[in-house]
Amino acid sequence: MKKILVIGGSKGIGNAIIKSLVDENLVINISRSAPLLSHTNLTHFSCDILSDDLPEIEAIDSLIYCPGSINLKPISRLKLEDFRNDFEINVIGAVKAIQYYLPLLKNGSKPSILLFSTVAAKLGMPFHASVAAAKSAVEGLTKSLGAELAPLIRVNAIAPTVTDTELASKLLRNERMIENITERHPLKKYLDPKEVADLAAFLISEKASSISGQIFELDCGIVSFKI
Repeated sequence: MKKILVIGGSKGIGNAIIKSLVDENLVINISRSAPLLSHTNLTHFSCDILSDDLPEIEAIDSLIYCPGSINLKPISRLKLEDFRNDFEINVIGAVKAIQYYLPLLKNGSKPSILLFSTVAAKLGMPFHASVAAAKSAVEGLTKSLGAELAPLIRVNAIAPTVTDTELASKLLRNERMIENITERHPLKKYLDPKEVADLAAFLISEKASSISGQIFELDCGIVSFKI
């Protein structure tokens, strides 16, 4: 069994990832609250990634960093603190975890790191200045670390479009908004968290052993197509 560390697995995409992996892997989750899931293969540590000391773990083969933010405001209403907060949770938290657990990853079995960006890092979208800036840094980190840690540790990122999670609930809060979101995507859909989890499972698996330094646009066509 692979030993997989998921940071931010109590809700949303992180929780879907845990559910997709826990039957066949040993999964360690670090988040402020525990996931609503009980399994013999799941270990949880309550921890604030930004302010708390990270727990000691004996061994890991993959690290998946899921925390993120959707802070949508016009630039005139964004404070510098908004930019700092988004950068902290999306970038600094990931760097902190990677630096701390890198010695374990180096001793892991075919180790890998998976991070999360957003389609807004590629597609210019109004009101996304803060989160797009932070996630663009995640993409730069992915490529730089992929080069630095090759050939031992693979590093990739997924850039999802709108996903049906609590974090995105304000974007999907009524039927009209759901219809608008659906129509904006060429595939006439938005993402279910399980779809993201399936791609995550593939990217940390041996089936993806030749893939590193890549950003995967899970976008329902919104970045790739103009229809």
